[in-house]
Amino acid sequence: MNETELSLTEQARFRREKLDEIRKLGVNPYPHYFEADHHTTQIRETPALLDGEEAERIRVRIAGRIMTRRIMGKAAFFNLQDQSGTIQVYIRRDDVGTENYNTLFKKLVDLGDIVGVSGFVFKTRTGELTVHAEEFVLLTKTLRPLPVAKEVVDEQGNKVTYDAFADKEHRYRQRYLDLIVNPEVRDVFLKRSRMIQAMRDYMNAMGYLEVETPILQPIYGGAAARPFETHHNALDMKLYLRIANELYLKRLIIGGYEGVYEFAKDFRNEGMSRFHNPEFTQVELYVAYKDYNWMMDFVEQMIEHVVRTLYGTTKITVGTHEIDFKTPWRRVPMLEAIAEATGRDLSGLSEDQIRQTARELNVPVDHTMGKGKLIDEIFGEKVEQGLIQPTFITDYPIEMSPLAKKHRTKEGLVERFELMCNGKELCNAFTELNDPVDQRQRLEEQARLRSEGDDEAMVVDEDFLKALEYGMPPAAGLGIGIDRLAMILTNQESIRDVLFFPHMRPE
Repeated sequence: MNETELSLTEQARFRREKLDEIRKLGVNPYPHYFEADHHTTQIRETPALLDGEEAERIRVRIAGRIMTRRIMGKAAFFNLQDQSGTIQVYIRRDDVGTENYNTLFKKLVDLGDIVGVSGFVFKTRTGELTVHAEEFVLLTKTLRPLPVAKEVVDEQGNKVTYDAFADKEHRYRQRYLDLIVNPEVRDVFLKRSRMIQAMRDYMNAMGYLEVETPILQPIYGGAAARPFETHHNALDMKLYLRIANELYLKRLIIGGYEGVYEFAKDFRNEGMSRFHNPEFTQVELYVAYKDYNWMMDFVEQMIEHVVRTLYGTTKITVGTHEIDFKTPWRRVPMLEAIAEATGRDLSGLSEDQIRQTARELNVPVDHTMGKGKLIDEIFGEKVEQGLIQPTFITDYPIEMSPLAKKHRTKEGLVERFELMCNGKELCNAFTELNDPVDQRQRLEEQARLRSEGDDEAMVVDEDFLKALEYGMPPAAGLGIGIDRLAMILTNQESIRDVLFFPHMRPE
């Protein structure tokens, strides 16, 4: 056992002893309820305080964790942290009672304990907004110490921080501690929630219906990816966690709805990286009687609206880049983007010629890759990282897009776009394929690629094809990666920083 483990074990033992002492006092260390009427931010934003009126007129009841404290004999200050922030509390023996102060607060309460306070607001001589406690209640006795950082000033006058809870691995595994001791992390997830709400409000205002579709599916589809498999015991059948919700949402368009969307948890059994988590969130939207040109307009307008909602401007800083979401955004056909970046025109080339071109460009490829996947690899290696400002890449080769409608004027292409920003794909959209004969041929071609070793190729979904034969109107479809968009809009480097509980390897 190392010194840190020994120290933590000792502290945990002391806290359990304090818990016993609290109970001996007749105090319930885990009461059922405390009626708080303010958050700390609400106190700071109280109109009377902002207007310069006497703070003592404002009475409050607040609850939260003790994060720091400074005891000065018969009185003390401590910082109380709740969901919205922190505020200083002043507590005196004469106000809360001798036993409550001398025994409970001074000897048996620790940093990290959750308490309730009622009293009035005042400002100290230094002007700091403070709650003067008239009632102090222990709400939760904690049995483990928080990893509270300590700051000291070295001989050169520089601040040095010790014991900060900064290790990413530990923070992801113990997100609850991360949220307690790193308040800026809570702000990331608050922005993520506001981002989703702004998107939902925008689509609701357009009259689109939010729906739910199955997560467990007998046939997976709607994307090129490997699924997770499970088994339904009662039916004795294999099921898959969905890789996309596209084919079910299209069934609803066939059924007569003209605009449906879903914020969906999807699952793909593939590698992990700072841009990939096996469980992720996306929103998919399908709108009848529209095409991919209309959808490009919709996407850029909605995301500009979201950015303005979060920041009041269209410009944000992401890493070393300033990204401007002001519309309109650049639109570039895929093969033109590849030609710009590499000097190689892939138009009209055969599969073997594209494979040879990839090798000449030092792009890793193998014999299982069809024409579409080869082009996708070249684009990913040579083009994607250079697309920093929001850019629509349009008009993909038909081999890459088995669910998209053929281009109305360009042979061999489909009406598809992906939104690229900060070097990564954020969304994928089509003019949707609604010809059931063409769709069957495309899925059968995917089945051929699968038989040749491409385990991400789609499977034939006979029920979806049957539904399509009843007639789906012209439609535009869209999928936006919520986690990646949140990474950009909160300036985070890893997808794990915008997921409360990312998947981790076993310790």
